[in-house]
Amino acid sequence: MRIPAAAVACLFAAASTAAAEPPRRAVNIALEDQFKNRHETGAMRGDVVVLVYAERKGGEVSQDLGRRLHLHFHPTAATASAADWGRQPVVPPPGWPAGARAPDVRVIAVASLPEIPRALQPVARAQLRKESPFMPVWLDFEGRLEHAYGIVPGAPNVVLIDTQGDLHAVLSGHVDDVELRELVATIDQLRLRARPDQRTAAAIPASLPR
Repeated sequence: MRIPAAAVACLFAAASTAAAEPPRRAVNIALEDQFKNRHETGAMRGDVVVLVYAERKGGEVSQDLGRRLHLHFHPTAATASAADWGRQPVVPPPGWPAGARAPDVRVIAVASLPEIPRALQPVARAQLRKESPFMPVWLDFEGRLEHAYGIVPGAPNVVLIDTQGDLHAVLSGHVDDVELRELVATIDQLRLRARPDQRTAAAIPASLPR
């Protein structure tokens, strides 16, 4: 089952054919990880944030998508240890000025677990600490992302936030190789829009092709 970003247009501002740029919608998604550390997307402004979330049946395919995205933008992670996986340098987008800091691409795994009662949440945290002892996994025990942006069971779901901290797009469903290339291209376009020598850029469509 596939749900294009346009199907959730009511959840984010789509680009208008008459406007130079789509209306902005700032978001700040705050969740704790399996180590009880609190994270906020609002603190990651300056970078592109890619939240890849899923319920338990979609965990494996979502992990695969997140891994592929992370390796594309941080290729040295392929030979890094598990402890250093998330600390690898990002590759600048094509045409990025030499010497200038390039926006990172923060690919973040989010487990949507609203079905777990509060009494069993410590058990879920302990299990995730065992499965992922180094990389943080954000835990959505209240189903915030599902309620706000929808969810396709058994598949990856993506919330894409630009370098200004604005919601750019929502993508749900299976991502094939063509769609992955489109997603990568969109992320690089968002990064290029933050070029220090090019603050004004053409609008980037808020809906990803499906």
